[in-house]
Amino acid sequence: MAEALDDERLADVLGELPEDLQVTILGTLDERRAADVLEVMDPDDAADLLAELSNVDRNRLLELMEPDEAEPVRQLLKYSEDTAGGIVTSEPVILAPDATIAEALARVREEEITPALASQVYVCRPPSATPTGRYLGLAHIQRLLREPPSSLVSGVLDDLEPLRPEAPLAEVTRYFATYNLVAAPVVDAQGRLVGAVSVDDVLDHLLPDDWRERARRG
Repeated sequence: MAEALDDERLADVLGELPEDLQVTILGTLDERRAADVLEVMDPDDAADLLAELSNVDRNRLLELMEPDEAEPVRQLLKYSEDTAGGIVTSEPVILAPDATIAEALARVREEEITPALASQVYVCRPPSATPTGRYLGLAHIQRLLREPPSSLVSGVLDDLEPLRPEAPLAEVTRYFATYNLVAAPVVDAQGRLVGAVSVDDVLDHLLPDDWRERARRG
């Protein structure tokens, strides 16, 4: 079945499987195709999968990936999987300070943006790829919908204290509960946005590894 699926569909399937099955299926693929599939996976899912491999296999696949696709994954692999940095999504909606609210709303309408990540936009100095330039703040979509489209998104920023990449999962969970969030920024010691943690990522790491199988069994 894996051979019959195209790279994008296989990447979607792998993201929903237990890690041991992900490793097994990835191991059946030609190395070049395995790298292609990892490129189209979300960076956090790709990092989780690569973390299960040996150092030799992990480094070989990273070398086969396109440099622009491999770099976010390398960044995520620096952090333990039970920290904010280890479960972060490195491709949230990031805007420059001179972006308008109309531009922000257009971005969150994009089909590939998940509902959780569409709840906020993050404003940073260039560069806009993570880790970004200096993180300035976030804007909630509810606030954006109440403002004139021509206004600058930097004028409606929330000064919510971001998470640090080293924050343990228990701290991340308390943070979400305290502020009633579905996504949150993760900012490193240099003030750069590393990415965003979404509530579904938190739940995935709180639930048992086999929770999907348990649900299917009823």
